[in-house]
Amino acid sequence: MSEFANQSQPVDITRSKTVEWEDPHATASLVPTLSGLDFMLGFVNGTIPPPPIMKLMGISAVSAEVGSVTFVADPDESHYNPIGTVHGGLVCTLLDSVLGCAAQTTLAQGQAYTSLDITVSYLRPVLATSGQLTAVGRVVKPGSRAAFTEGTVHDAAGKLVATATSTLLVFPA
Repeated sequence: MSEFANQSQPVDITRSKTVEWEDPHATASLVPTLSGLDFMLGFVNGTIPPPPIMKLMGISAVSAEVGSVTFVADPDESHYNPIGTVHGGLVCTLLDSVLGCAAQTTLAQGQAYTSLDITVSYLRPVLATSGQLTAVGRVVKPGSRAAFTEGTVHDAAGKLVATATSTLLVFPA
């Protein structure tokens, strides 16, 4: 038995969060009908509902232009891992999203992408008190078969918390 098993536990104060999302199939069906930039601008201006993962993790699209997107997320306790910090999965998901969506802004109508790899470097911990996270994804090299992207995440104080690079496969939608 662990030495921790006999220690008293803190009072359990249950918290909850409700998540609602739109039909992801309806959103995905728009991909072949729009340029990648127009699709991303739809997320930014609210005419296209975001995918469920963005709603689940509290991620919002703020801006999109050819080769670059900016998303934000507000970390809270629901993102915590067992050691009392925001799970790296939130930051990685935020980065994966901006890296892929930056590549998407360079795609013509009828093209799509999928991530082949992502390399994330975590530079400092994130807490619920870190404030809003801002992630920027940029295309380093667009392509007709592969795209290469890089991204950063800063906390509300402007501190760099993580960086990433990704290679994405480009294919017909």
